[in-house]
Amino acid sequence: MFADKVKQLAALPTPCYVYDTALLAQTLEAIQAETAGHPNYHVHYAVKANVNPIVLKQIAAAGFGADCVSGGEIRECLEAGFTPESIVFAGVGKADWEIKLALETGIAMFNVESVEELEVINEMATALNIRARVSFRINPNVNAHTHAHITTGKAENKFGIDKEDTIHVIRLAQSMPNIEFTGLHFHIGSQLLVMDDFVALCQNINAIQRELDEAGIYAPNINVGGGLGIDYQYPEAHPIPDFHAYFTTFAEGLKLREGQQVHFELGRAVVGQMGSLITKVLYVKHGHVKQFAIVDAGFTDLIRPALYGAFHSIDNVSAEAEARATSATYDVVGPICESSDVFVKDYEMPETRRGDILAIRSAGAYGEIMASGYNCRRLPKAYILSEL
Repeated sequence: MFADKVKQLAALPTPCYVYDTALLAQTLEAIQAETAGHPNYHVHYAVKANVNPIVLKQIAAAGFGADCVSGGEIRECLEAGFTPESIVFAGVGKADWEIKLALETGIAMFNVESVEELEVINEMATALNIRARVSFRINPNVNAHTHAHITTGKAENKFGIDKEDTIHVIRLAQSMPNIEFTGLHFHIGSQLLVMDDFVALCQNINAIQRELDEAGIYAPNINVGGGLGIDYQYPEAHPIPDFHAYFTTFAEGLKLREGQQVHFELGRAVVGQMGSLITKVLYVKHGHVKQFAIVDAGFTDLIRPALYGAFHSIDNVSAEAEARATSATYDVVGPICESSDVFVKDYEMPETRRGDILAIRSAGAYGEIMASGYNCRRLPKAYILSEL
């Protein structure tokens, strides 16, 4: 990825992000190829993964929709070129101004997460004399194989409406003159690599649909959320996720009714592998027990390892490192005054020295977007690999 850009990377002000938009284009093309045979499939990019304007514009230009979880994301998407009718709006705590913005913008639908939210949307839609299109996020109580902090489809999670209440909330919506019921929404978690999780989701959706049939209710749209993971361990070997297995699972597992449209909300799988956090080694500290490669990036720039214990592969991309015959084991740590500011422990790399440039891989999703100014640090800038 960086073989011909070593000098340019060394000249960048670190820490910073570098995005491979050529890989992003290939990823978008792979998704389009897998969904081409399914005209009723609609992919909405989960904007929370990365809102870099260049990235957003590229995804919008490719014809994808957007999955937003805030009013700010809706504004960014409109600015980037997404059409209002391609935007779906989720989130357990939508503020009044965000609901008003979505109503006036004319988005495709709200993914509603509670009766209380439905009542507020109806009240505001009535005041604006607008008919709000709503889809209900149903909690299927599926225990996905992922980190506890990013599972979202269990009964104990804050997201969604209990599946036992599905028919009740639909009937309530149908009784409201300024609400149009448009379908059901599901999302069971992120960084899912086991297709069995999605098989279980399909089985839950099919069971709910049978109950709707018995009640005489038709859902025009079925939104299965996102959650497909990426290979953090070997990003070079698997730069593009297994979209074939993912979409095939739903094509074979979902028992759709005539005319139903299926919506997907992929985020990490779209942008995760195209981004790297570039950082410079400040010091190599030789302790009695460990060696520390102290870099100028910290959890203010990439919080996933500190927040989730997430793993990111790290490459020493300095030209000089390739010529070094020896390797060593390091804890790669940042400068933040917190013990959790660690990217990886006991990690073997080529012998690393002060001034070396490291690339922390698979950082295109939940990297730049989650950066903070803690310790009065500046937010990292982003660069496009092909423009270096």
